[in-house]
Amino acid sequence: MIDAIVSEWLKLRTLRSNLYLLALSVLSVLLCAGLAFMVSRGFDSQTGDDRLRFDSIGSGLGAGLPVAYFVMGALGALSITSEHATGLIRTSLVAVPRRQLFLFAKIPPLAAVTLVTGQMLVFGMHFAAQAVLGDRAGQVLLDGRTLGASLTDPGVAAGLLVAGAAMPLVAMVGLGLGAVIRSTAGSMVTLIMILFVLPVVAQTLPGPWRARIGSFTMESLPDQIVAGEGAGILSPLAASAVLIAYPVVALTAGAVAIAVRGRGIRPLAVGGLVAALLAAVTVIPSSAAASALPWKPCGGDLECTSVQVPVDWSKPSGRKVSIQIARLPAAGTHRRIGTVFSVPGGPGGSGIEDLKKRGGSFAELRRRFDVVSLAPRNTTDLGVIPFDCLRTGPWITVPADRAEYDSLAARNRASAEQCRKVDPEYFDHLDSGSVARDIEAIRVALDEERLSFVATSYGGVVATTYARLFPGGVRAMYIDGGVDQLADHATDLRLTSEMIEGQFTRFAAWCESTPACALHGRDAGAVWRGLTAAADRSPVPVQGERVAYSGFDFKVAAAPDLISPGPAPDFANWQRFARAVDKAVQGDASGFADYVEQATESMKVPSFRGMNVTHCTDGLGFGGYQEFQRMKALGERLSPNFAGDELWHPLACAGWPAPVANPAAPMPADRLPPFLGAGTWTDHAVTAGIVMRVPGSSTVRYNGPGHGLYLSGNRCAIAHANRYLTSLRLPPRGTTCEPPAAG
Repeated sequence: MIDAIVSEWLKLRTLRSNLYLLALSVLSVLLCAGLAFMVSRGFDSQTGDDRLRFDSIGSGLGAGLPVAYFVMGALGALSITSEHATGLIRTSLVAVPRRQLFLFAKIPPLAAVTLVTGQMLVFGMHFAAQAVLGDRAGQVLLDGRTLGASLTDPGVAAGLLVAGAAMPLVAMVGLGLGAVIRSTAGSMVTLIMILFVLPVVAQTLPGPWRARIGSFTMESLPDQIVAGEGAGILSPLAASAVLIAYPVVALTAGAVAIAVRGRGIRPLAVGGLVAALLAAVTVIPSSAAASALPWKPCGGDLECTSVQVPVDWSKPSGRKVSIQIARLPAAGTHRRIGTVFSVPGGPGGSGIEDLKKRGGSFAELRRRFDVVSLAPRNTTDLGVIPFDCLRTGPWITVPADRAEYDSLAARNRASAEQCRKVDPEYFDHLDSGSVARDIEAIRVALDEERLSFVATSYGGVVATTYARLFPGGVRAMYIDGGVDQLADHATDLRLTSEMIEGQFTRFAAWCESTPACALHGRDAGAVWRGLTAAADRSPVPVQGERVAYSGFDFKVAAAPDLISPGPAPDFANWQRFARAVDKAVQGDASGFADYVEQATESMKVPSFRGMNVTHCTDGLGFGGYQEFQRMKALGERLSPNFAGDELWHPLACAGWPAPVANPAAPMPADRLPPFLGAGTWTDHAVTAGIVMRVPGSSTVRYNGPGHGLYLSGNRCAIAHANRYLTSLRLPPRGTTCEPPAAG
């Protein structure tokens, strides 16, 4: 055996065509550099969000790897077809009469040469591509990948080593093909079909077949073996089995073909058994969840079902309620990672409606995840408690003394009881803790070990409550413009005051510089402060109605427009706000009342019982009159333009008939993965306060207005969130996203 191997080494080393082939393999490095150059040119020609739409070149092997594989396969084929072509095969078989020994003796020298050469090639391809990309390589893209990939990135070095280690296996495929076909030209054509034509054909197939067939092509296997970021639906074990199966099948065929008469039965039996075992590995179920829930189509890509949960989680065997859930199933060409659970805001928003209206935001994420959401038990239109009751509520006033505070509490209680009497048990258990427990029941029903979360706005309260109650169920947590239940009222008031005063400063500056502002040419801040102060002394009537606006009413009505000015450069909501202020200064508050009535069917902003039913049972109300007084005084010091606005939600909980069911409590930070938060001018600080309670967490700040970046389609925030949710890699602290340049 040793002599046969040495003989094959001499043949391999002295055959001139082999040297030419190895020299030709450098073309793979040049191809990778060329592709990176073209990508760089295209990238540099784009700006803003357009750059996020590029496809990643990953570690940079894409263009060159099939070429390198072809060279290694050709080297293997030539090691035997050249002997057939020259007639030396007869001499070789005289020297080594055991034909299968003759074939397998070619493997060690071939493997040694192709392994060393292959590792040099893959690292050469990587470094060449990344050098051409330069600093562009770190650009985060919409699918969560980066334009390139550093050797220090998780999985990149391992992926390169596996790709290099696959070179000898490809050479074995070539050797087996050469033994079967016995023709250099025929072997080359077959290799071209396997390495170049089959992947192209796979890309032309429809839907799921494209992913399924494409995953079995040789060039896609190394990245799947290391569970990398590239395309492919196979598990690492299955991908390894497929990669080994290629040379096993080829060499088995070669051993059978080279045998004399019936002597190919033994290698056929052995090779067939090994190939069968490897094939069996590919059909072993992966760790992906196999939910037994009866999903049914419910519009577009959406599938819906329901889960039964207790109304009162302290009585798990008691009355049940049906929670509707929906999912956008994984639809990409990548191995499924798990489930992303989208927690809606509100409180009381429907996550199912979010998926229907804004499911496109999850398009890239669906390459690797199912996306699931729910219509939570506190959604206002579920029908358990009449929608018309939950969507209305009393007008809140700021008490001047304890008697007025007690009177407000009595009005709140009476208003809440109108809804509560319909179903007291259900009404008392619409807190975020109950919703979090519902999500845990859904996780169990989905048969997922852990969930990855996208929590928007008040969904942050549900998400952090889930993290506190079920830390082991959290794989990743992305909080977008969250509400911080854990902050005390003083901290929350400081952050809220900084936010709204910052927005008012921006509004005033815009008004000063823009003739479209109805207050242009005047001191907008002085006009506003004068209006609200005078209205608190003598409310401004709504012309033609028996309604008048106090300064507090003006602030509550104006805050949404101030916080969300509308798209630049028109800022339609700021224009509306300025017109309403100008009209109110002239003695008519109908500018505010008109748009409030359009949105709420109420002349002044009501304190919605459908929101309070969760706010109050989550403990967001004041502890009593004394705390209200302290916060009122603090707000007057911190917010000269909007003092009192921050009192609206907590005052609505005065006198609430249901007890606090989900009091604030710290999360077990040492048992949770790092979080990612994102927010705009108006909500980044609050979101940062939430996520930074967990060590190692990070945030992304969008330098513009708005709320709910992921669901609103902000591509920069989506890119960073997708990277985190997919690979658990966080952006550096201080990462920012800029609004698109005005065009």
